[in-house]
Amino acid sequence: MGSKPRLFDVMKSVIAALFGVQSQQNRERDFGHDSPAAYIITGVVMIGVFIAVLLALVSLVT
Repeated sequence: MGSKPRLFDVMKSVIAALFGVQSQQNRERDFGHDSPAAYIITGVVMIGVFIAVLLALVSLVT
């Protein structure tokens, strides 16, 4: 508890959570960190990227 999560682990966890396939072991590891800031910021950025990609695809199709 208290160790800082690595960027790759945070990204992996956020992607898994967005798709709803996060394992219980990884979820417990993620909630064991002191601050959820890295996960919140990464999640917001990834959702922004997802929306931008969707808008770009719609723009290309129409």
